[in-house]
Amino acid sequence: MKYLVIALTAAVLLAVDAPSLHAQADDAVSRPSNETLRALMDQVWEFELDEYPLLATDVGDPRGQDRLASNTPADFQRRQLARAGFLQTLDAIDLSSLDAEDQVDVDLLRRKLETEQTDYRLGLHLMPINNREGFHIGLPELPRQMNPDSRQDIENYIARLNQFPRYVAEQIALLRQGIDAGLTQPAIIMRDSVRQAQAHVVDTPEESLFLTNLAEESIAKLSEQDWDELRPKVLDAIRHSVIPAYRDFADFLKTTYVPACRGSIAARSLPGGQALYQAQIRKFTTLEMTPDELHQTGTRENARIRSQMEAVKDRVKFDGDLQAFLKHLRTDPKFYPKTKEELLKEVAYILKQADGRLPNLFGKLPRTPYGIREVPDYVAPQTTSAYYWPPATDGTRGGFYYVNTYNLSARPLYQLEALSFHEAVPGHHLQLALQAELEGLHPIRKQSNFTAFIEGWALYSEKLGSELGFYKDPYQEFGRLSMEAWRASRLVVDTGIHAKGWTRQQAIAYMQENTALSEHNIVAEVDRYIGWPGQALGYKVGELFITELRERAEKQLGNAFDVRKFHDEVLRSGSIPLPVLERKIERFIEQSSE
Repeated sequence: MKYLVIALTAAVLLAVDAPSLHAQADDAVSRPSNETLRALMDQVWEFELDEYPLLATDVGDPRGQDRLASNTPADFQRRQLARAGFLQTLDAIDLSSLDAEDQVDVDLLRRKLETEQTDYRLGLHLMPINNREGFHIGLPELPRQMNPDSRQDIENYIARLNQFPRYVAEQIALLRQGIDAGLTQPAIIMRDSVRQAQAHVVDTPEESLFLTNLAEESIAKLSEQDWDELRPKVLDAIRHSVIPAYRDFADFLKTTYVPACRGSIAARSLPGGQALYQAQIRKFTTLEMTPDELHQTGTRENARIRSQMEAVKDRVKFDGDLQAFLKHLRTDPKFYPKTKEELLKEVAYILKQADGRLPNLFGKLPRTPYGIREVPDYVAPQTTSAYYWPPATDGTRGGFYYVNTYNLSARPLYQLEALSFHEAVPGHHLQLALQAELEGLHPIRKQSNFTAFIEGWALYSEKLGSELGFYKDPYQEFGRLSMEAWRASRLVVDTGIHAKGWTRQQAIAYMQENTALSEHNIVAEVDRYIGWPGQALGYKVGELFITELRERAEKQLGNAFDVRKFHDEVLRSGSIPLPVLERKIERFIEQSSE
C-alpha cells in the first residue's frame, strides 16, 4: 500500500505545498555535533519552513499559518539556487572529522538536496498531478491537517481558503508549461481527473468538504459567538474562492490539459526519459540498480512466491490449477464483505489483537495512537485498498489507517491481516509514529521519507504477522502471499512499462496471472505505476534488503540474536537510505558480538 506523505505516499496526498509530512520541530536538537554541519542543517530547515507553510503547520511552527506556498517558475528557480548553495557548503565540510551519526546526517541531507535538484532539472515540477496525487486531491484534507480549534486558527484557515484562486492559477501555469515542454501525464490515466476536480464544485458551500471536514470536536472548543461570526466567513471563502478555483481547474483539465496528454505510457517517451526513469529508480530505492536487475528480481521472486501459493492451494484441497484458484478467490462472494461496516469491524478486530502482541517483537513502541477512517468518496474509485496518514508531529492528531469501502466486491477479507499489518502496526503507524517521537535528532532527520525504507519496512511487517500469531487461516496466508506477489510484480510491471516498452494491457495481464488482486484493483494499480514511475519499486527492494540484514544478523549472532533489539535498531534513526541502514546494522552486529 502507501503511506501519505506522503506517498509520502504518498505520501504525498496531503503535502500539497510541502515535500514531506514527517517533520517535527525540536527545541532540544542534539545532532549533528559538528557545528558547521549543524548550522547548515538549521539553515536548510528554516528555508523549508519558510517556503512551505503547510510543513510549518504540520510541525507546530507558527509561521505562515495564513498562507499557502507560492509555486511560480521564479519560486522554483530560487529554490534551485538556494539548494545549490547548500550543497556547496556541504561539500566544504571535512567528512573525516565527523562521527557516525553526523555521517548519517550528511548522507540524508545530500540525498535530499540532490534529489530535489535532479527532479527540477528533469522538469518533474511541471507534472504536479497524476490520477491519484496532487493539490486538487490533497487540498480537501486541509481542514484535517490544520485541525483549527481557536479563533485565530479559523481566521488562518479562511485566509488560506481565500488563496485558492492564486494557488490553483499557479498550478495551471505549471501544467501549461509542462504541455509546452512535452512533459504531460499519459491520457489513459487522466480519464477521471475532470470528475475528481468537479467533485468540489458543489451547489452550496455547506456541502463542501472544506466545511464538513472541520472536526466537530475542534469547533466545539470555540465560543458560540466566535463560531457564529466565523462560520459565515468560512462559507463565503468557499463560495467565492474555493468553488470558483476548482471550477477553473476542472475546466482547464477538460478543455486543455487532458486533450494535450500524451498517448504513450512509458517514462522513457518523455524528454530525457531514460535518465528520468533511472533517477526515479535511485530516488525510490536509494540503490544503484538497473531496470534489468529489478525486472529479473521481480520475476525470480514471483517464481518463489508462486510455489508457496501452490502449497496453500493444495492445503485447502482446491480442485484445479492456480489460475482457477485465483478466479475462485476473485469471484466467490464468501470472500468479500457485504457491508462497509463488516469490513471496518474486521479490520479493527485484527488490529486490536495485534496491538497486544507487539511487545513480543519490539522493545520500544510509539506513544501516539492511530484510528481507522474510510477513504474519501471523491478519490476512492481511483485509489488502492488502503493507505496511512501519519500523525501530527506536535501530538495534536493521531495517525489514521484509511480503508477503501468503495466497491466491496474488490475488497477481499482474506487479505485484511496482511493489509492491516502493512498500513497500521507493525507497519506504517509503528514506524512513522516512532520516527515522529525520536529525540535528539535534527528535524530534517525526523522528516526524512525514503520510500524504500518506509515501504520496505511495511512490507517486511506483513511477514511479521506470522511471528505475531496470525495467518492461521490458510486463506489469510494466501492473502499475504498475494500481497507479496503484488509487490514482486511491481518490479516486473514498472520496469516493463517504463523501460521495456510494455503496453498497459500487458501489465494488466501480468498482474492477473501473478496475483489474486481483483480486476478493479489491478487496473487501478497499473495506472498508478504508469503515472508514478519508479515509486512502486521501493516496496519489494526495501523488504528484501531488510530481510537480508536480519538473516545476516541471525547467522552471525546465533543465540545472541534478539529480534526485539534488532527491530529497535532498524527503527532507531527514522527513515534512512538502505546503504545507511546496512552500515547501522553492521555496527549493531559488531557491538552485539562483544
